[in-house]
Amino acid sequence: MTPEDRFPGPEHPDSGPRHQPDLDVLPYGTYYEPESAPGYGGAPYEAETYSGYGGARYLEQHWPSDGQGHTVHAPEQGQEFPHQDHPVHAPEFSQQDHPVHAQEFAQQDHPGYEPTLPDQPSPALQVPGRDDPPTIELGPPLPDPAAPTYPYPAPGPGEPPGPLYVVGDVHGYLEELRAELRHQGLIDADGHWSAGRSRIWFLGDFTDRGPDGIGVIDLVMQLAAEAAAAGGYCRALMGNHELLFLGAARYGDEPVQSTAGTASFLAAWRLNGGQQHDLDRLEAHHISWLSRLPAIALEDGHLLLHSDTTAYLEYGESIPDVNDAVHGLLADEGVDEWWDCFRRFTKRFAFRGDAGPTAVHELLDTYGGTRVVHGHSPIPYLTGAVHADDGVPPHIPGPYVYADDLAVAMDGGVTMEGRLLVARLPVN
Repeated sequence: MTPEDRFPGPEHPDSGPRHQPDLDVLPYGTYYEPESAPGYGGAPYEAETYSGYGGARYLEQHWPSDGQGHTVHAPEQGQEFPHQDHPVHAPEFSQQDHPVHAQEFAQQDHPGYEPTLPDQPSPALQVPGRDDPPTIELGPPLPDPAAPTYPYPAPGPGEPPGPLYVVGDVHGYLEELRAELRHQGLIDADGHWSAGRSRIWFLGDFTDRGPDGIGVIDLVMQLAAEAAAAGGYCRALMGNHELLFLGAARYGDEPVQSTAGTASFLAAWRLNGGQQHDLDRLEAHHISWLSRLPAIALEDGHLLLHSDTTAYLEYGESIPDVNDAVHGLLADEGVDEWWDCFRRFTKRFAFRGDAGPTAVHELLDTYGGTRVVHGHSPIPYLTGAVHADDGVPPHIPGPYVYADDLAVAMDGGVTMEGRLLVARLPVN
């Protein structure tokens, strides 16, 4: 049985041609990539990647299945999620974190509902100067037929959390994202949250290269509100393309000093696949939401990052320190400091090669967790599949586990005709 038989993906609509090159570049074509380890390049590199470089291997050996060759997806309505030994913490809905108004989910404002009052006012209503106003029992609010419904109630005290999912780099491919979320049972046919108490983390890079980056951001913001109302949550990390996009909007052509010479955020954004229609549609609530995204998170022992770099260590010795440092920089610092942050989080490949496990341990020992899960570096580049000469699109059956099983790569290379990945954790 082939991997495609075991883990078939959804049929994706055609979103147009993919943009090359896929790796992020500085103006003048300088790649943010360290020196290659011995053995990289050509057939020897490919052989070492699959067998020797940290025991890397594809998901055929990791993807959870039901024992009959079928991928395990979210449970149907009425079924229970597998038990996990973690107390649940019902997420608090914050308009600061989720700029979708909570009132959209309230069921208290119902035009046309009028209480029935008595024919004659009560004596209390006729007493002039009375201190306490009358209390009239209106009864429970009428249900709003237009309000969304969810298959699961909010979790109660002591209930375990729902299953945990991660989403790799989307880069504006909205229809591919909808198809994959639907395939995993996380949204319904209308694009609304249908996963109850499930938890989703997007690993960053919503925009650039693909056709509808703002549409992707709008969908994630919508799902964040709907998931909170259903007792789950949908959260996201800040990727280097969020820094680049926000920098292009804020600083435009203002010069910055880079290692490749004088450049600007706008020039770098365009060079890395920036789409003008995304910038034209960027609104204040998008900027507010993107600017507050965390750079790093820890969930169920998984250290979630966007970039496969140790540059996070330069911003703090704890997860709150790193996130506070990045948020403070975006709020108060100037263009050169912002550019330096973008430059650091655009580095890649720290977990590849013989030194990869050591680099992962640096992060895990500092921030906690037992495994790193990241996006940023497309799996075809990590494995060498991008160098195929036959023109066939890279084969991406699922997430890529490497660095002695300490790292999981989630960027399936959707921008290069690979695959937009959504996976349930743990991958084992």
